[in-house]
Amino acid sequence: MSKRLAGKTALVTGATSNIGRAIAEVFAAEGAHVAVSGRSAERGGEVVDGIRARGGRADFVRADLDGTAAASRALAEEAARVLGGRIDVLVNNAGIYPGDTTAATDEKTFDRVYAVNVKAPFFLTAAIAPAMAQAGGGAIINLGSWIAPLGIPIGALYSSTKGAVETLTRAWAAEFGPSGVRVNAISPGVVQAFAPGDEHPAEAMMKGTPAGRTGTPDAIADAAVYLAGDESSFVHGIVLDVDGGRTTTAVIAA
Repeated sequence: MSKRLAGKTALVTGATSNIGRAIAEVFAAEGAHVAVSGRSAERGGEVVDGIRARGGRADFVRADLDGTAAASRALAEEAARVLGGRIDVLVNNAGIYPGDTTAATDEKTFDRVYAVNVKAPFFLTAAIAPAMAQAGGGAIINLGSWIAPLGIPIGALYSSTKGAVETLTRAWAAEFGPSGVRVNAISPGVVQAFAPGDEHPAEAMMKGTPAGRTGTPDAIADAAVYLAGDESSFVHGIVLDVDGGRTTTAVIAA
């Protein structure tokens, strides 16, 4: 069986849990050498150990992406080092989600969420994309959210950051695409990591959708493999909705 990412190197931010972990694991299973990045060395070590136990290649790179250009540059440099000098695929996944209403959000929280969700991937892309272009190409995958295009009454701050990331995706596709660097995004729907059969309050948010259920991190990871691989060589600047039809379709029962 051929591996779709064989010979590629990849940096996945926020890779110690949930969607980021699933992406790191499936990238490694598809043959990539993965830099697993996050704040917790303990959790990062667990992800790396699991990948290696299954025959994959992975290394942990600790990073606290606080929005400063220095933190993003440091991660880019260390990830390139552990990956043998180059990064073929960057997944900007790390983010934080405060679910407060607008009136309940203070300025400190506002600045922190924009720092982590927008400034950090901005400066990480600035550090990595030119090197990709110089090396002949690469792929950048950003993580958006279903609540960027579809307004809901809580989480305005978070959704605005994801709207910014999706706009950056299109701008970066125009900026870096001619140099061989493809930039795309995935917009996950309601995704929960829990055992099959378990009930979760988030299930209610998927009622009336074609899927009729929440998604799993693996569904997002599979989409990331497509955007990272050669099969999507003609795909630039898209936001791929992987949301069970949440933002596009309403199923109306008779």
